[in-house]
Amino acid sequence: MTALATPADAAGRPRNARLRRLFGHSVFNVVLVIIALFWLVPTVGLLVTSFRPPQDYFASGWWHALTTPLSLTLSNYSHILQNGNIPDALLTTALITVSSTILVVLIASLTGYAMVFLDWRGRDVVFVLVVALMVVPLQMALIPVSSLYRSVGLFATLPGVVLFHVAFGLPFAIFLMRNFYTGIPKDLLEAARIDGANEWMMFRRIVLPLGKPALASLAIFQFLWVWNDLLVSLSFLASNPHQPITVAIFSQLRQFGANIDVISTASFVSMIIPLAVFFAFQRYFVRGVLAGAVK
Repeated sequence: MTALATPADAAGRPRNARLRRLFGHSVFNVVLVIIALFWLVPTVGLLVTSFRPPQDYFASGWWHALTTPLSLTLSNYSHILQNGNIPDALLTTALITVSSTILVVLIASLTGYAMVFLDWRGRDVVFVLVVALMVVPLQMALIPVSSLYRSVGLFATLPGVVLFHVAFGLPFAIFLMRNFYTGIPKDLLEAARIDGANEWMMFRRIVLPLGKPALASLAIFQFLWVWNDLLVSLSFLASNPHQPITVAIFSQLRQFGANIDVISTASFVSMIIPLAVFFAFQRYFVRGVLAGAVK
């Protein structure tokens, strides 16, 4: 016969289970913290380097500045603000990024609405084509689009770069918005139609407010992709006096290899802006990324 468990044993088993769960979670959390610290090392190094005087760059590693914080200075930031290339590059990047992000979000939201809530012939075929365009590599279009832009006068212009980013951002954007809109009950729109609402009113007052998570996630993705782009800007804007920040930093690296004060400081400034955009919309990010994943 099996002996009956005493009250002390019965109370000890849940306690041991809680300890095992706590210990297992603690180990997992410690591992995540270690990975996060290693992940942040390059960012911290870039931040510290952006505050170091130019003469200290090659004398010692950036971590030595942590022991002598009084050696850090703001002169690098004042230098790049007085340097006309970097502020102009930031403004150019902002114009390209904001324009392409607004266009992609607007067109994709309207197209996603049409694919889900409007009944028209060839809707499924168009969606399959959109999915197929997602696998087309951007690099294969650089030469044909360059030839087209030269013939129509868009080469080395900001509108040409914006149109290129919009064209290659739309397939994923339409796919994301269409999947999110399929989770919106169609009964809401049917009730609105009965009340006399037209398609524009239903899109603006019902679908758009419910689609905020997907719209925010799409805006974050598009903003980061365009802001950090180097290949497209280098291909189309190499001869333009107004160049994005990535091309401006690349030019500094190519022409002045030892000009680390400008490179590190401009790189950190270029990184801070998309981080601020991400944290501003992060509460919508996870819900938007999972758009259409759960029915």
